[in-house]
Amino acid sequence: MLSHATERMHRIARASCAAILGLGLATSMALAQHRAHEHGALKIDVAVQPTSITVDLSTPLDNLVGFERAPRTEAERRRVAQALTRLRDAAALFVVDPAAQCKPSGVTLSSHALGLGDAAAAESDGHADLDASINFECRDAARATHIDVKLFDAFARVQRIDVQAITPAQQLKATLKRPQGRLSLAPR
Repeated sequence: MLSHATERMHRIARASCAAILGLGLATSMALAQHRAHEHGALKIDVAVQPTSITVDLSTPLDNLVGFERAPRTEAERRRVAQALTRLRDAAALFVVDPAAQCKPSGVTLSSHALGLGDAAAAESDGHADLDASINFECRDAARATHIDVKLFDAFARVQRIDVQAITPAQQLKATLKRPQGRLSLAPR
């Protein structure tokens, strides 16, 4: 049995560790949120399942249209319409290895500034973003060894794409930089 002083020291040590871990987690989350909104960079998460591939994209609105708010002029509205049309053309933006026999099955777009998706999820820091979920149905998604990401071609402001992917064989992180747009999914 531990003495009262020893028990108290253990409680203090556990509380201190929890506080340090909590502070570290809060700092990491703050840094991740700050990094999440970086002009010229966007983030995609790729999930490869047996019969589907999902690409979740998150980007500052500026990367797509050159501003971060609701469009105010007719020219800005046209830029938004063109960007949304490009984003909805999943097969042109993400060319999946033909071996997987995939076809687009849906695109969901969300942006508070553009009135898309859940309007309650407003950006609180004055930076407007756009999120997209792009789905592909595949005959055998695990056979995909790569995805050609054409976002550099579609959006001139995009300079870097940070990728996280999970496949049946592995988890990976990659950074694509203009003009290199091929994401390798082959096991390493």
